[in-house]
Amino acid sequence: MSATIITITSGKGGVGKTTATANLGASLADLGYRVVCIDADIGLRNLDVVMGLENRIVYDLVDVVEGHCKLRQAMIRDKHLQDLFLIPAAQTRDKTAVSPQDMVRITDELRQESDWILIDSPAGIERGFRNAIAPADLVLIITNPEVSAVRDADRIIGLIEAEEKGPGKLILNRVKPEMVRRGDMLATDDILDVLAIDLIGVIPEDEAILIATNRGTAASLDSKSKAGKAYRNVARRLNGEEVPFEILQANDGFFRRISRIMKPGGER
Repeated sequence: MSATIITITSGKGGVGKTTATANLGASLADLGYRVVCIDADIGLRNLDVVMGLENRIVYDLVDVVEGHCKLRQAMIRDKHLQDLFLIPAAQTRDKTAVSPQDMVRITDELRQESDWILIDSPAGIERGFRNAIAPADLVLIITNPEVSAVRDADRIIGLIEAEEKGPGKLILNRVKPEMVRRGDMLATDDILDVLAIDLIGVIPEDEAILIATNRGTAASLDSKSKAGKAYRNVARRLNGEEVPFEILQANDGFFRRISRIMKPGGER
């Protein structure tokens, strides 16, 4: 067993990195893999809340780094999936409490007993971002179909390539097909033309995400959730499956480009 390490990042806050981390973690664990999610947002942790584990925290990532506990002691088992674990961020420290070398050391130790390690990166491009991408085998860039979010994603792509962690893969989040049809939201093909990286997921706007988050569960475990299904499909693509992209209906319109892309790296 030797884990693949994936960092989920973006240049802009509020685009859905933490939600994506929780849902991809749950999806991979539901497929039968042992998954560890790490919250690298020191000082502003949220992944524990999204996963419904905030009341079970005893030790955190900084405690591991400083030797106050063993790595296994900081791993919190998910309430719903036996093979899903969380290592929470410290809430009362700043990002300088952890270094990129610390992250590499911790994830190297986790590699031997996990299949997947997902790192929830803080927004921005400072120390926390460098910590999060240091051990990554693959970087997933999350963006919304908004001009500012796409611009920031483009900057992040440049940074991860400079760190030799690129080119990364794209998840387009909170897509509203009706707005795209009216021309009020950026179309997928336009975003791909700007960012020039492979698309691995398109997540539609879905109120089930908010409901699941408030309940501390993953929408990807809800068979009726469109966003949940999209996250499950991303997990399957990460696992090497060739999963067609869903056609996102919007009355008489849809994403023509998505219907043509059959897998990441496919023809465009």
